[in-house]
Amino acid sequence: MANVFYSINPYNQQVFAEHPVTDVRGIGQALEAATQGWLHWKNLPVSRRGLYLQALADELEKAKEELALLMAKEMGKVLREGRAEIDKCVTACRYFAEHAELFLRDEPISCEAQRALVCYEPLGIILGIMPWNFPFWQVLRAAAPALMAGNVFLLKHAPNVCACSKRLEQLFQQADFPEGVFQALIIDVDQVPQIIAHPLVRGVTLTGSERAGAAVASLAGVHIKKTVLELGGSDPFLVLDDAPLEEAAQVALQSRLQNAGQSCIAAKRLLVAESIYKPFVDLLLEGLKQFRQGNPLEEGVALGPMARLDLAEKLEQQQNRSVQMGAQVLAGGQRHGCNYAPTLLASVHTDQPAFQEELFGPVAVVIPVRDDAQAVALANQSRYGLGATIWTRNRQRAEQLARRLECGGVFVNTLMRSDVRFPFGGMKSSGYGRELGRHGMLEFTNIKTIYIN
Repeated sequence: MANVFYSINPYNQQVFAEHPVTDVRGIGQALEAATQGWLHWKNLPVSRRGLYLQALADELEKAKEELALLMAKEMGKVLREGRAEIDKCVTACRYFAEHAELFLRDEPISCEAQRALVCYEPLGIILGIMPWNFPFWQVLRAAAPALMAGNVFLLKHAPNVCACSKRLEQLFQQADFPEGVFQALIIDVDQVPQIIAHPLVRGVTLTGSERAGAAVASLAGVHIKKTVLELGGSDPFLVLDDAPLEEAAQVALQSRLQNAGQSCIAAKRLLVAESIYKPFVDLLLEGLKQFRQGNPLEEGVALGPMARLDLAEKLEQQQNRSVQMGAQVLAGGQRHGCNYAPTLLASVHTDQPAFQEELFGPVAVVIPVRDDAQAVALANQSRYGLGATIWTRNRQRAEQLARRLECGGVFVNTLMRSDVRFPFGGMKSSGYGRELGRHGMLEFTNIKTIYIN
């Protein structure tokens, strides 16, 4: 177990902060505070909880520039994307503050009883194990609905974004949340079992790798704790023969290169109809030239570094193994430290790492397909099932194909993204359970039947 975590600027590898790891006693104190916080928080009216969340939204808005700078320094997110992330967090806080009463409303059931209903009650403490790629959004998209449902939240963030984790806790304090309702713990993975085993920790939500998800699900299963897992993705991006090519190519690059390619729902496998394959690839290659890469602290930079050196090295290994097996680099392919050039691979086959594995960085794969049937078959020929995108001018055709894709969400003629209004999550090795929307709020509630005769 580590004793200290470090905040390292991925652009220049400079250490700018140290964070001592919380000891066993500190974890015990946090759990006690969460217990006391829950006993108070669960009994507040939903409307009162909403006022706190609205206050948090205000604090986020006031601190937007500072938080964008912090993300740029700690994990390499360019300033424009950092500001957009905070805007999305504000939207989530306001949305769940405004809609929670409706989502949690009792549901009467018509039957022979004098009165029968289903009600939704909080579970207790929810442990959130969160990744570094969206250090504020990933936390709040899980925490906001859980808190509005009456739960309290313990955050175990990724070790390389401890400064973001601490700052988020401060924002909750500035919004005057009651003590113990939201706490950020600086802990290592070896300390997680102590928390999951606590009797009042009733659920775990994790966004991360397959390996992390499997480990947490196994541990939570031993203690009979509810889990929601949002894991990796290798999202297909289907470009049909009647697609608007210029717009599709623009969105494909936006999806693949946002956050330096470090997004679970990025378009990673571009499946393009043979009849339009060459003009579409030409548009991609031309579009790649427009992405300015550099220091994420500089305005106008569109592509920053990857968040950690080991992640950039892994991506390079996946690319090189694919090339050795026949893949062709059409653009990019170079790495300098954490700075990975935006890359386009062709001649990719299903046995190559570029197809089978998740490429978590700015590397796109483009594959020609004969027809819709082959596009769907290749899209589904993956152990992942998070999101998918379809581009076509035929709405009926798009809906028919969308229903055949094995994933948690399909967006047609637009960017695949998480949206506070809709449930978000995947299937297969991309995980299970849902975040966001009414479905996401109800994940960490006790769905109780009351039957009165």
